[in-house]
Amino acid sequence: MAGHSQFKNIMYRKGAQDAKKAKVFAKLAREITVAAKTGLPDPDKNPRLRLAIQAARAESMPKDNIERAIAKASQTAGGDDYVSVRYEGFGPGKVAVIVEALTDNKNRTAGNVRTVFGKRGGNMGESGSVAFNFERIGFVQYPLSAADADKMFETALEAGANDVVSDDEHHNIETLPDDLGAVTDTLEKAFGTPSVSRLDWKPTVEADVTDLETAQKLMAFIDAMEDDDDVQHVYHNANILDEVLAKLGE
Repeated sequence: MAGHSQFKNIMYRKGAQDAKKAKVFAKLAREITVAAKTGLPDPDKNPRLRLAIQAARAESMPKDNIERAIAKASQTAGGDDYVSVRYEGFGPGKVAVIVEALTDNKNRTAGNVRTVFGKRGGNMGESGSVAFNFERIGFVQYPLSAADADKMFETALEAGANDVVSDDEHHNIETLPDDLGAVTDTLEKAFGTPSVSRLDWKPTVEADVTDLETAQKLMAFIDAMEDDDDVQHVYHNANILDEVLAKLGE
């Protein structure tokens, strides 16, 4: 079974992500509210809400925050009606990029995303311009300490996962998108809350990043994009070479 080299490429950024916890919680809360508003406020009867709550738990979002976000779904109206939008294009080094956002003002969000593409060495494209370089998957991740590789492998496959790869730090589990909730539920019962549970875009074609300057520009581009309040996720197909990754870590 194939591994996911793109995941190791973003691990060095974890410290910076931890510093943005409040912003991360705000984005997770928005997704929970939207999910609860577009379906029933019961996660057992609303798959999107269940996934949103699982993602929030994976980020250690407090239970009170989750409950407030669900309750807000019955309180908001008008300007708080968010819609999902997706933007595509190329970042520095001709790396394919998919940006997912939740917004109550598509013109504002599109303008902000276009500005980041333009000012950070990228090029915003039309819908579908890079999506063919990716496939939609469910992705669950546990720290290596959660279980030994054989136990994780067996449990995840029995739960319906497509792929399980254990590296030096993590167990990475891939599922079909529709199976993510059920697989995560089973794994939670066996190993506790995962560190990641989300729908993901997995590159089917990678773009090698072979020099430090391009890698730095790409990470600055991604950080600027993720800093926008409307942007929920930024996906890319960069494969930063190990020696360049080591320099970035410094």
